[in-house]
Amino acid sequence: MKKTLTILTLLVLFISYKASAQDDLPQQIKSYLSFQGGVSLPSGNFGKSDYGNNSAGYAKNGLVFALDGAVYIYKNFGIGATFTFQDQGELNTNDAQSLSNGFNNSFVKDQTTVIAQGRYHSSFLMAGPQYSFIFNKFIVDLRASAGIVKSWSTPIIIVEFDTSNDNNIVPTQVSSTARAFAYGGSAGLRYSIGQNWDVGFKLNYVNSDGIAIQNTGDPGTTGRYVTKLPITVLQSTLGITLHL
Repeated sequence: MKKTLTILTLLVLFISYKASAQDDLPQQIKSYLSFQGGVSLPSGNFGKSDYGNNSAGYAKNGLVFALDGAVYIYKNFGIGATFTFQDQGELNTNDAQSLSNGFNNSFVKDQTTVIAQGRYHSSFLMAGPQYSFIFNKFIVDLRASAGIVKSWSTPIIIVEFDTSNDNNIVPTQVSSTARAFAYGGSAGLRYSIGQNWDVGFKLNYVNSDGIAIQNTGDPGTTGRYVTKLPITVLQSTLGITLHL
């Protein structure tokens, strides 16, 4: 993870150095603040639906809203930051049935019911070096970033067994409000529509090794038992930008 972040940062710094060295007539670029909205797509284990994979998140495509900006400190090189809020959906009926079947087999029960409540709500706060290229009215922004993912809620998963034996445990995966380190990168394209305004499109990739997940009614090592949830998303947004 640290190696990937280092490579992304060095790449942005190398591009900015080469571009500055070759730019005989650098154009002045202004710091900016952008308001964005779009879709957030879960990737990797976060988007998988697999009872046997404790890292599978059962996350869904959802909406993301973002506040993004950058302050330029030398020519086209600056420091950028993004704050986002995203909804990654909830477990559906098929997910609940898949989990029910898995727990039923693991605990050798006659019948098992899984109740899923709540949604994935989280935020990213990311910052890092950015270099911007100007092509007439177009601006291309490249950024490597690191920061935190903050979970506001995750689905509550309640497992209710039948009474075929004396074991009356009710395993429950509770909603998490944990935070964790995250890293990623982004690429954006802006088009000037006036002296102080741009419209644009941005792709933002964020990855985290995972937030902590707590459980009650501990079943031990039997069945599915999640203690850490990796989060990986690719976000695509449209936005409007104000030059500062």
